[in-house]
Amino acid sequence: MELHFSRTNGAVDDAIDHLMEMIGDIDHPSIVREMILAALKAGQEASERIDLKMMNSTLKEMRFTAKVFNPYHGIKKVTVFGSARIQPSEPLYALACELGRSLAHAGYMVITGGGPGIMQAVNEGAGPEHSFGVNIRLPFEQQLNPVVDGNPRSVTYKYFFNRKVAFLKESDAVALFPGGFGTLDEAMETLTLVQTGKRAPLPIVLMDTPGGTYWSRWVEFLKKELDARGYINASDFHFFEQIGSVDEAISVIGRFYARYHSLRYTGDKLVIRLLSPVDDKGLDYLRRHFYDVLLPGGDFVSAKALPVEANEPELAHLPRLIIDFNRKDFARLRSLIDSLNRF
Repeated sequence: MELHFSRTNGAVDDAIDHLMEMIGDIDHPSIVREMILAALKAGQEASERIDLKMMNSTLKEMRFTAKVFNPYHGIKKVTVFGSARIQPSEPLYALACELGRSLAHAGYMVITGGGPGIMQAVNEGAGPEHSFGVNIRLPFEQQLNPVVDGNPRSVTYKYFFNRKVAFLKESDAVALFPGGFGTLDEAMETLTLVQTGKRAPLPIVLMDTPGGTYWSRWVEFLKKELDARGYINASDFHFFEQIGSVDEAISVIGRFYARYHSLRYTGDKLVIRLLSPVDDKGLDYLRRHFYDVLLPGGDFVSAKALPVEANEPELAHLPRLIIDFNRKDFARLRSLIDSLNRF
């Protein structure tokens, strides 16, 4: 039998509906129905066992991720990346510990890879009650650190790609410390997602000890080898900031959310939710300085929640800025958000 995601499967659709009724308490049943159909279709189509095992593990890991993080959606979180090989005696370890402690004091929770080095330092500083650990199974190096080992806010993944989704889907900011291939992979993944609009803008801070050259040399490489060759735009450097201290990192993250709250797309409109409305003077400023991010004939408009946003009633009270965004100049969008937070 050939299955379809449309309701044309006859008795199979009836059986899926009956199954969900038997289980009860199914949120968003239309989506769950398609997930069941996807599993059935995979069973028909996937001839290799490894394909089904990968799909199965991915679904299980993402389900558990949602279960762990869902109770904390109202709390801002900062994901911290950095080397697992940094020792407690090194200045970077002390800096990471200080960052974790300051983030917790400022009301944030932290997300780390749950391992040793920078990850353990951040978790130690924040404390177990403010920490998440999203670990990866490796044959070496990556064991859960004692802060998150046994913590109900820890998850261990088989696949790196699921772990990366958790790092970035759940975070409101990213702090990057020096590290190896894994850290640089996470840095470039983060930048790629915000550059292409696959991840909403968020603060990205590059942390190092005073006099450290790790990130300055990395940025120099980006400028000389990527920007100079036209592989990236000069505006892409607005996605991140090199930070000189923990206090500055806390300030940068907090400033990003001084007025900006969140965003979503509704049809061909970009809706930015704010903590305070944009007045006519502010709209005029945006039209003068950010006209380049608009579609032809587009505009910036202040508004209340749109009818299509009714599925997020907890955000209905927030004023909106509606933008006819061209969906390509995401570095300029980041600059626009910075401007909204300043005036």
